[in-house]
Amino acid sequence: MSVPAVEISGLVKSYGSTRAVDGLDLRMERGSLLALLGPNGAGKTTTVELCEGFSKPDAGSVRVLGLDPVRESAALRPRVGIMPQGGGAYPGVRADEMLRLVASCAASPLDPAWLLDVLGLASVRRTPFKRLSGGQQQRLSLACALVGRPELVFLDEPTAGMDPQARRLVWDLLGALRADGVSVLLTTHLMEEAEALADTVVIVDHGKVVVSGAPQSLTMDETGSAGLRFKARTRLDTALLTAALPEGYAVRESAPGTYVVVGSVDPQVVSTVTAWCAQQGVLPEELQVGKRTLEEVFLELTGRELRA
Repeated sequence: MSVPAVEISGLVKSYGSTRAVDGLDLRMERGSLLALLGPNGAGKTTTVELCEGFSKPDAGSVRVLGLDPVRESAALRPRVGIMPQGGGAYPGVRADEMLRLVASCAASPLDPAWLLDVLGLASVRRTPFKRLSGGQQQRLSLACALVGRPELVFLDEPTAGMDPQARRLVWDLLGALRADGVSVLLTTHLMEEAEALADTVVIVDHGKVVVSGAPQSLTMDETGSAGLRFKARTRLDTALLTAALPEGYAVRESAPGTYVVVGSVDPQVVSTVTAWCAQQGVLPEELQVGKRTLEEVFLELTGRELRA
């Protein structure tokens, strides 16, 4: 049985009176892509920093490629690539200089010129980092994380600031990495990104894991079926609609003005819902048969209030 890429058990980390990570458990298999999601302040960045060895846990254990990232950092660092949010390069250094410098620290690096070309940076290779666009800086930071041929890559908001074309290019590259057996752990606020790329999604809040699983399983409703959703005015009498449906169905207002019919959906159920709305003088909008989106799951689990 292979050693997991990342294994976390009972992880705790506090900063003063704030407990950023509170008994978190996580397991990431080799060769997989895991998306770590959560609202601001949920503990994502702290968890990743503990995995990278930049911080020591107060309690619990962290193993990355089977090693302790603090005590065995010298053995671990050559096997791991790290892409911090915000670039992390010297402002005046040229793109090609920065990548060659990072490559010189690796035992068997990728060709920097080839990697710049793959990431669409060949035309700006002699441009100072501070003059690159935000998306170009992100791609250079990604190149620095990958040039050393890592077994595991930590990516913090890897496509922040990128236009749709650049984002798709990075998505394709991450897919190719996974196909080559590289493990990828990324944090992102883009639910579409997590849903498109991840083998496993882990949602954390208040320092704890609130749910984890494959994106397709998380977006099914409670019965495992596709479900039906529609929008209308707020505070409809969901009990009346439930009574109009066959036994075993339920209706809830998942958010103000958004209604979810829980149960297997067939033409008769759709007809019943629309007929009931007509009787109530309600026009159902955006009626949709299908899975919930990952964003809907995220909001249901973590709430809709803004976080600092």
